[in-house]
Amino acid sequence: MRRNNGNKTVNSGRIPAPGEYRSASVPTAAGRTFAWGGAALFVVALLYFLFAYFVTFGETAGTLASRASGATGPIVFDVTLFSIFALHHSLFARERVRAEIQRLAGALERSAYVWIASALFIVVCAAWRPVPGMVWRLDAPVAWLLWVLQILGAWLTLRGAAVIDVFELAGIRQLQNAPQTPQADVVTEFKTTGPYGWIRHPIYAGWFVVVFAVPTMTMTRLVFAVTSCAYLLVAIPLEERSLRRTTGGAYDAYIRQVRWKLVPGVLAIFLLVHILRQTFELLEKYQRAM
Repeated sequence: MRRNNGNKTVNSGRIPAPGEYRSASVPTAAGRTFAWGGAALFVVALLYFLFAYFVTFGETAGTLASRASGATGPIVFDVTLFSIFALHHSLFARERVRAEIQRLAGALERSAYVWIASALFIVVCAAWRPVPGMVWRLDAPVAWLLWVLQILGAWLTLRGAAVIDVFELAGIRQLQNAPQTPQADVVTEFKTTGPYGWIRHPIYAGWFVVVFAVPTMTMTRLVFAVTSCAYLLVAIPLEERSLRRTTGGAYDAYIRQVRWKLVPGVLAIFLLVHILRQTFELLEKYQRAM
């Protein structure tokens, strides 16, 4: 689902959703360097998350020290850490905050957001404390199915980002297309393109699949997955309420076209993972009985 504001294209499948830039000033060399630096940090943050989640978070916290301290302390620390990161997202999504940043930075408003968000995300992944315990560990062939689901989740996220325009997400496109049209004259149109014709938030749905459909779910991973997805579940209604208020009925029309926010997507994956897990446990019991 895309939103075309004059020559701008923005999408509600990201945070922040609105993307109107009222400054028409030509970016300086320093401004372009700032934007491309933010885009580079954006890529680094995503790559570091993949390393942390699939390597570091996959290690079981089984040392004597971690067992003695228990899980409560690390969980409280991790949830608080992610809440700080989420608070930044919430603040930047507020219209008054964004308007003030746009007034100061113009077309670099998105780049400022990308710089801060990327740096905070790296800090979250680096400082995430391990939580002792193992939730599940599944072997082949169930593990293979979960890897396939992860690939599908990653594709859903990347496809949704491509519909939005990756360069826009990274803050680069805004330097080229900062419109001079006053915001009051902007015509908003939502289009059902690609996965946005199936569900309204494919990037979020893909995130749910990627973080939950893992063959080995340590407690460290589970706390990250639950915390991040809980924030998305809270943020989605707020984001949609803002869109319905600021798009003159266009988002209401889109909701009537595309009924589902995340399903078929997240709930179907949860059910499938549960079924696969139960099947694996039954097979394991059967093998032991034999």
